[in-house]
Amino acid sequence: MKKTVFILAAVAMGFSLPAHAKGDYEAGKAKSTTCAACHGADGVSAIPSFPKLAGQHSDYIYHALKDYKSGKRKNPTMAAQVETLSEVDMHDLAAYFSKQKGLDRKY
Repeated sequence: MKKTVFILAAVAMGFSLPAHAKGDYEAGKAKSTTCAACHGADGVSAIPSFPKLAGQHSDYIYHALKDYKSGKRKNPTMAAQVETLSEVDMHDLAAYFSKQKGLDRKY
C-alpha cells in the first residue's frame, strides 16, 4: 500500500513540474522592470553590447540566469542583478522575454 501511494505521489509531482517550469508571463513582465535599464523595456536592447532577450528560448534565458547566479557565467553586473532571484523569478522572466518579438528565429 505504501509503495502504491509513493508511486502515485511521484507521478502527481512529475505532472506538476512541467507546468511550473514554464513560468508565469505576467509575473515575469512585472519583474522585468530592472532588466529594462540595459536590455530594453521589452527585451530589445538599443545598445549593441547588451544582448537582446526578446524572442530567446525560455530554457536559454532560464539557464543563463541560473549560471550567472551560480557564478558559472562571469559578469559582475549580471551577478549582482540575479543575486536575489529565486527559481520562480528566473522561470517567470524567461517566460516573459521568450514571448516578446525580437529575434528572428528560423527553425
